[in-house]
Amino acid sequence: MQFMANFKCNHTAHSVQEYFTTLRTLGFSQEFLREHELVFFPSFLSLQAAKDFAPFGEIGVQNAYPAFNGAFTGEIGAQALESMRVRTILIGHSERRSLLGESQECVAEKFAFFARLGFFIVYCVGEPLSVRQQGEKAVQNYLQAQFAGIDLEATRVSVAYEPIWAIGTGRSASVQEIAQTHAFLRTLTQSPLLYGGSVNAGNAREILSTPNVNGVLVGSASLDAKSFHTITQSVLL
Repeated sequence: MQFMANFKCNHTAHSVQEYFTTLRTLGFSQEFLREHELVFFPSFLSLQAAKDFAPFGEIGVQNAYPAFNGAFTGEIGAQALESMRVRTILIGHSERRSLLGESQECVAEKFAFFARLGFFIVYCVGEPLSVRQQGEKAVQNYLQAQFAGIDLEATRVSVAYEPIWAIGTGRSASVQEIAQTHAFLRTLTQSPLLYGGSVNAGNAREILSTPNVNGVLVGSASLDAKSFHTITQSVLL
């Protein structure tokens, strides 16, 4: 299983240090670390702290500009990431699509650029509530459109299904909805399929037991180290 923590616009360098100190104290068995994968996506300003203090797992970025370097004010390019030995990136998150206006063309450009560099890409897809209310076929059509221009064979990829209406709302998709949608996504890719959207310690075990779910991308429940640790240990119960 893959357990991924997206800190979004949260935490500081100091709190990230405390976070990983707590995780180190809670600990993971060597068997767990052999069988499962941990990935953390801190903010840019706490990226170095995460690299310095994370005792295990991969450190990735929530976004980057599809260029090695250049005149792109306010952006982070591949040169800076490679200098920090960061080789994992989150692409296509619905908050960047909806809040920051990233089109499918923009998302596909980022994907292609970082795939060429051999980055591990966590690619996010998901539908708004208005589409979900139209039924599963509408959901499938919406999700399939989010794979336009995306070559899932170009690099190592995990696909994260995050229904927009379940992100940060406290409402997770039902197990039936997750199973149905992940079954459809499995027809599109053999890459690991993650579920994200109000994953927490109370529902993680059931979600992880759902067919075609290979892990979780956790938002708010990952901000507390103890909470995230509990989620990861749900596979052992």
